[in-house]
Order: sequence, then C-alpha cells, then structure tokens
Amino acid sequence: MSDWVEISVIAENGEAAESVAQILQRYAYQGVSVEQLDIPPDTDDGEVPPPQRMVVRGYLPQNERIEAVKEEINAVLSLASQLVPFAMPEYRVVREEDWAEAWKVHYHPIRIGRKLVVRPLWTEAELQPDDIEIALDPGMAFGTGTHPTTQLCLEALEDMVRPATQILDLGCGSGILAIAAAKLGASHIWALDIDPIAVEAAQANCEQNGVADKITVQTGSLDSVITSARRFDLVVVNILAKIILQLCEQRLGETVRPGGRAIFSGIIESQVEEVEAALRKTGLEPSGRRQIGDWVLIEAYRPST
Repeated sequence: MSDWVEISVIAENGEAAESVAQILQRYAYQGVSVEQLDIPPDTDDGEVPPPQRMVVRGYLPQNERIEAVKEEINAVLSLASQLVPFAMPEYRVVREEDWAEAWKVHYHPIRIGRKLVVRPLWTEAELQPDDIEIALDPGMAFGTGTHPTTQLCLEALEDMVRPATQILDLGCGSGILAIAAAKLGASHIWALDIDPIAVEAAQANCEQNGVADKITVQTGSLDSVITSARRFDLVVVNILAKIILQLCEQRLGETVRPGGRAIFSGIIESQVEEVEAALRKTGLEPSGRRQIGDWVLIEAYRPST
C-alpha cells in the first residue's frame, strides 16, 4: 500500500493562486484544489469576505521519484514566485488509508448569497427557514463552495434562475452549481464534465440532494452540446480563462439560445478584457461583472436578432 505526499502552497491573491495551480497540475494526482483561507463558518450576514489568501493543494504519489519531483516543483515555483506573491510549498506524508479523508478537515459549512448554505456531508449546518442547503461530498472533483469563482457563480444563479429555466453546466465538477440551480427552481440542467471522476461525484451529489430527476449528468464536452443542437436559457462555465478562450473558438456562443444568458467564471481581473473580446467574437454580448478579490465573473447574453 503506497502513501501520498500532500503539497500545499499559500498564495496572496487570485493571480498567484492560478499560477501555482497551473504549475502543480503538471504533477498532482487527479489535479489540484484551490480554496479561500480563513472563511468564518456559517457567516451570519450571508456575506463571504473577500479572499485575502488562497491555498493550493495537490497530492503526489510517494515513490522512488518523490524527492526528484519535489526538487523540480520547488525550482519551478521559486522562479514563478519572483513574479507573483506566494509562499514556498509545504509537504506532508498522508497514509493511503487516510488520503481520501485528509482534505476533508479543510471544509466547513458556509453561507453564500442571500439563502444558500453549502455544507460537507460529514458536518451539519444551522439553517434558517428560507435557507437552501447544498450538501456535498466533492471527492476529488472541483467544486466545494470555498473557491471565490464558485461563490460568484452561486450568487449569480440566485439572481438569474427562474422557473422553467433550461441550463447547461459545462465543466460541472462536483455538481454544486447544477444542484444549486435545481434547488433554485430551474426545470432541467444538463451537467457535463470531461473527467469521469467528476461525473461520478456529481451524480452521487445530485442523488444525495434529491434533485437527480432534474439534472442529467454525463461525461462530455462542448462538442457534445454543439452536435446535439440543444440550446439553453442559461449557460454556466466555471473553468479557467484560458479554457474559456479556447471554447470561444469552438462555437461556445451557439450553446445559448437567442435571448438567453450565460455566466463565465474562473477569470482573474487582468484577463477580463481578453475574455470579453472572445465572448463577443463567439456571438455573446458581455453585460455585467461580479467580483471577489482578484476573481471576476462575467455575465453575457446572446442577442435575440
């Protein structure tokens, strides 16, 4: 039975966190997680404070190459830290039997927006009468509610979802956004991800939250949507700016019905203008922004004519 090495890097802002995540994704098993540090559990006023610091985590197999891998990671991060502010990595060994549980200690119930409460399955949250609870076990899939990009999407969905809304969640991760949309009243959500592990986690979370009848979770990509000829009232894309740019070149705007809307998150402030220009080229018109710290969500619509 093999052990694992957890690597964690504290970044001072969103730009630094994205830089670290892009580096660690080359090495970490099943990707990395990015979370906001120091979130007060169950914030009374429903407002999650702007992120001051982020932590990026990943897991490396502890094998005969681990010391060489750590040396390489340290060297690459050392160079990158000269451009953006973050600390050098910390490492700790996690036993195989504890690996699946190790990251759970970092997650607690949080309030987002006016009435959304996101809690891990292994904890309980104190709810108000009008609260909408989302209970998650994200597994190794992205989407726990602690990342500002996810928080921005949840706040946008709370404002934008209406009864009978047909929604596409492209890159669904743990399913958190699809579940929120279903509980906010959307009629149906098509949740796609290219990662089978994410699809499995999302399906389990949909069932846990009692909304599996309103959400279709499948392994798939933008091409799956384009070739299906399906178009949506609201499209949600919470990935990374560079992926959104690539998708714009692959007819992303066609997924939105004329008159429909879309939200794009995973974008840092310095990338906004480039992303908005790409959205215009794919037939969408940016109409608003939401921001937490360095992270920005772009709202857009597809003109009716």
